[in-house]
Amino acid sequence: MTSLIYPTTNLTQVEQLNIVRGDGIYVYDKQGKQYLEGLSALWCAALGYGNEEMIEAITQQLRTLPYSHMFGGRTHQVAMNLADRLSEMVPVSDAKMFFANSGSEANDSQIKMLRYYFNVTGRPQKKKIIALERSYHGVTMAAAALTGLPVMHTHFDVPTDALGILRVSTPHYYHGQQDGESEAAFVARLVNELEQLIEREGADTIAAFIAEPIGGAAGVVVAPDSYYPAVQEVLKKHDILFWADEVICGFGRTGNDFGSNTMGIKPDLMSLAKQLSAAYIPVSAAVVPGFMYEAMREPSNQLGIFGHGYTYTGHPVAAAAALKALEIYQREQLFEHAAQVGAYMQSRLREYESHPLVGEVRGKGLIAAVELVANKDQRISFSDGKVGATAKQYCQDNGLLIRAVSGNCIAFCPPLIISREQVDEMISMFDLALGQTLDYVHKENLLV
Repeated sequence: MTSLIYPTTNLTQVEQLNIVRGDGIYVYDKQGKQYLEGLSALWCAALGYGNEEMIEAITQQLRTLPYSHMFGGRTHQVAMNLADRLSEMVPVSDAKMFFANSGSEANDSQIKMLRYYFNVTGRPQKKKIIALERSYHGVTMAAAALTGLPVMHTHFDVPTDALGILRVSTPHYYHGQQDGESEAAFVARLVNELEQLIEREGADTIAAFIAEPIGGAAGVVVAPDSYYPAVQEVLKKHDILFWADEVICGFGRTGNDFGSNTMGIKPDLMSLAKQLSAAYIPVSAAVVPGFMYEAMREPSNQLGIFGHGYTYTGHPVAAAAALKALEIYQREQLFEHAAQVGAYMQSRLREYESHPLVGEVRGKGLIAAVELVANKDQRISFSDGKVGATAKQYCQDNGLLIRAVSGNCIAFCPPLIISREQVDEMISMFDLALGQTLDYVHKENLLV
């Protein structure tokens, strides 16, 4: 074992798979075994591996200007070009970009800018943020507070209360429905819960509501179609901003440019990362509306500085990588490709809805989950995540890399460049693993 501390890992079970190279949608381990990258590594490798255009754009930028900071009025053209390109793309009015390195940093930056904005506009009490119970928004201290997964809080003393993070139910009808409750009634109940929370806390104390259009690490949760439009009506009535965390859903993953457009969301704020550079270089963006930026300008003048920024904000190599990725997405019509091949992937996965282990298959575009349950008739989950972990390992043994998220949900999120034939290849490996998992479940008497 090396001196590394591994992220999001059982620290007693490290270095189980050593990946040494990648090509297209495949990666290879130290022994030369090939794996299909069924989760785009961590929801991010949209263009797969070895894209020569990406490599050349990065290499050229390294030769020209490998680094320059953006403090104190310094700038460079490539970051300005990326900001302008994104401003044209995003569904945010007069959008302004703050660049960072990860989705967690983008979300941290959003919290700080929300506080700055409401302080300088004379509403210092308006700081609370509503987040979903099963949600993932990162692991830095503030982003982890937004995250609604207990394992990301345990032993870390995350300052959830100090940051004013409020929780409402996750809009997952499969598990959240009450007996005999229709989907429409489910949505009405959750929206009423939101409104009651706002009235109890006071709308003048709440800055924003944050959600992923489709909740990735929460188990690829797809809300009912009517949920987000109804939520936005409540937020608008109470002057609360809608903050879309597009770190996973952005740039074609759901079959549209942004998950917000797939799910009927008109966001005020957005957080972008992952597929922004197709994971070739770390980069993220916190997107704020023009009215927020304008409100912050004069206070920064009075202080002499806007006191937030990172060493690598607007890194020229990261900006060049992102610009090239956006160019490739557009030229190759990869968002449309994701919609078409994604529909095929969804149909193939839904073939497993009758499988005795499968409770629900859900997703949009090229993101999906197959949830494994102990009793599909009563929607009873397994008592722990061992079945999902076992299925993940069987997938890996058969040459497919995926993740088990939110317990026993097998997540799929292949590179946007995947073909129909490669979807079939992915499904065939999953089919073998699912059969092996069923044998394991029967052997252990885990069905109830």
